[in-house]
Amino acid sequence: MGEFVVRGGNRLEGAVRINGAKNAALPIMAATIMAHDPVLLHGIPRLRDVDVMIRVLQSVGATVQWASNHDLLIDPRPIQHYVVPSELMQEMRASLFVTGPLLARLGQAQVFQPGGCNIGDRPIDLHVEGLRHLGAVPLEGDGTLLLQCQKLQGADIHLSYPSVGATENIMMAASRAIGDTRIRNAAMEPEIVDLAQFLETMGAVVRGAGTSEIRIVGQEHLCGSEYTIIPDRIEAGTFALATATAGGHVLLKNCLPDHVPGLWGRMREIGVDVREIDAENMEIIAPERYRPASISLHTNPYPGFATDLQPQFMAFLLKVPGVHLISERVFESRLGHARELRRMGAQIVADQRVAMIYGGHSLHGAQVRALDLRAGAALVIAGLIAETPTVIAGREIIERGYENLATRLQGLGADVTLT
Repeated sequence: MGEFVVRGGNRLEGAVRINGAKNAALPIMAATIMAHDPVLLHGIPRLRDVDVMIRVLQSVGATVQWASNHDLLIDPRPIQHYVVPSELMQEMRASLFVTGPLLARLGQAQVFQPGGCNIGDRPIDLHVEGLRHLGAVPLEGDGTLLLQCQKLQGADIHLSYPSVGATENIMMAASRAIGDTRIRNAAMEPEIVDLAQFLETMGAVVRGAGTSEIRIVGQEHLCGSEYTIIPDRIEAGTFALATATAGGHVLLKNCLPDHVPGLWGRMREIGVDVREIDAENMEIIAPERYRPASISLHTNPYPGFATDLQPQFMAFLLKVPGVHLISERVFESRLGHARELRRMGAQIVADQRVAMIYGGHSLHGAQVRALDLRAGAALVIAGLIAETPTVIAGREIIERGYENLATRLQGLGADVTLT
């Protein structure tokens, strides 16, 4: 695997444009399976996970091609297959998103246990149970799960947990079901709203996206469309935290401030000057030094603090003098990066869900490893303030979610290279 090499000590200055959201692009790409005509998507990030989803769509028969750098043209009309190769399912958890659309279109979908980041147990039970309520019949086989239906029927579905993926899979399947579907205790993330808005451009009827109860009125026919993906709120938060950690003044372009409700207030509380220039641009201005503080942070489903920003925020807290507490309430094994940060001299005590961070101490470079996508980003951020070079193994893991991260940090003045 490749590596990121980070030499710390440089402040970040300039502007960076935030790309389209990976976590919105993947389910929207999957939803194109249900269209009767081609779909043109704008703002699709060039990421490893997107490449896997392209191969997933091609494996079931879709024609997919890049129309330009971030514009993707998908023609679902040739789709005839309902089995996604197991190697693709193992490569990325988001490949599970095609299950609902394939059921809606072909009446069948074969599922393997999906792969992805190693951040704890993420069973597919909620996906399967939701689709079963819509009329799918699960048949377990040799390491596979085959879902079949004559025709999906609308239903009232109550999720035991507001799972983003399950909410999205059910929404997609229900948009082609007969009758009405209500999803209660639904996830409320901006990516849910983006998927709903895309489905409506195809002719679906979706109401309540962004709240805990979503209603979908099934349609017999969904047409092709043209749609632009929302900016990536996690990427925006990552660049903001990198600036706050390394120091400097950075303009975030194509950033929707309302999509990261838990972050900006916390950064301001610690002393970062966070300015909303307008609806799509923000400035991050770091102070010369941070006053001692004691920060307590808990991750929660949206609109709580995003678990996908927890590792990066931990790296930032290493710069802030004081004793800080992070409680991870979404995934049970998402503090593995604490061990890697300790290799760099970080003073952190952590178990699977709770970490105590002693900030304000110097860091040194080390050989570390990206255990998952966001943990890798945290190590890059920590490397920006380390006194000697940091070598981060697992470049490919980081590139699953960040397009040209090294080049874009270089553009802000950081010393980051790839090997």
